[in-house]
Amino acid sequence: MSGTSLDGLDLAYCRFTKKASGWTYTIEQADVKRYPAAWKQKLSQAQLLSGQDLLALDVEYGRFLGEASREFVTKHNVKPDFIASHGHTIFHQPGRGFTFQLGNGNALYAAAGIPVVYDFRSLDVTLGGQGAPLVPVGDKLLFSDYGICLNLGGIANLSMEIKKKRVAYDVCFCNMSLNYLMEKTGASYDKDGAMAESGEVNTKLLKQFDKVYAGLRTKRPSLGREIFESKIKPLLDQENISLADRLRTSVESSAQEIALAIKTVTSTEVLCTGGGAFNAFFMTRLLDHAADHALLIRPEDSVVKFKEALVFAFLGVLRARGEVNCLKSVTGASKDCSGGILVGF
Repeated sequence: MSGTSLDGLDLAYCRFTKKASGWTYTIEQADVKRYPAAWKQKLSQAQLLSGQDLLALDVEYGRFLGEASREFVTKHNVKPDFIASHGHTIFHQPGRGFTFQLGNGNALYAAAGIPVVYDFRSLDVTLGGQGAPLVPVGDKLLFSDYGICLNLGGIANLSMEIKKKRVAYDVCFCNMSLNYLMEKTGASYDKDGAMAESGEVNTKLLKQFDKVYAGLRTKRPSLGREIFESKIKPLLDQENISLADRLRTSVESSAQEIALAIKTVTSTEVLCTGGGAFNAFFMTRLLDHAADHALLIRPEDSVVKFKEALVFAFLGVLRARGEVNCLKSVTGASKDCSGGILVGF
């Protein structure tokens, strides 16, 4: 799994068992492979490439994923049935009928020598869906004990069961905004939210964020780089506001937006995962906004860090079994589907 925050490649070796009571899982081994500066640059600029150069990078990155997988398998002495690869999202424009996750599955298979499931989103998009979020299938089948599953990644999203249907959507930009600001200092992230905590909320900027999100709340489109660059980045680049204040205001905006979404359902337990769950200041602000309505629960570190990798492994299991791994109630597609291309099976 490679997320929008560009912090690295998540690799998890997972085991799934289906019992009469439902699915169970274990995360047996997991690592984060930090991106070298060269790869971070390539991935952050890939949307600017020509068609030919993008295809070449797709194969190169697929080979990189395959080599990383092979190293992981050797290091931990494990024997996976297959690799489920999300890839790295470069374009996501479901309104125009396409989405593109970099990381050619054939190149990955050739480099790793292990069967591969990849390209999980495209089928749903061609069926009229948003192609996102996909994690709610895992939430429904692996984490049904929680009323809401909240992912605090580059983009914050949540899923929940309403009237016996799984409903999910992207809420706001989270680590994507904070990491973008921290890169201006030469750091990759704001450890524990220390710099954000040192700043003050800028009321004008907070209102500007609110105006953007107010326009997204009714339709709840899937969020991606395109919306970030057109609507959020210009707000973050206001250099007349100190960096600490921009960070502080971004934290406040995201915490408020997530709390608003949580409060649309009855009081419940919220499972909090993703990198943002380790941001102590962010979690404090979210708790302040949502504590009267929800109990925020942070599970063991392995689940916080690797839940998305775990779930995409599970989506691969469902695809290999020919079972539904994408829900129309979540994405808005014309029907449920089993998305993903199989290589080497």
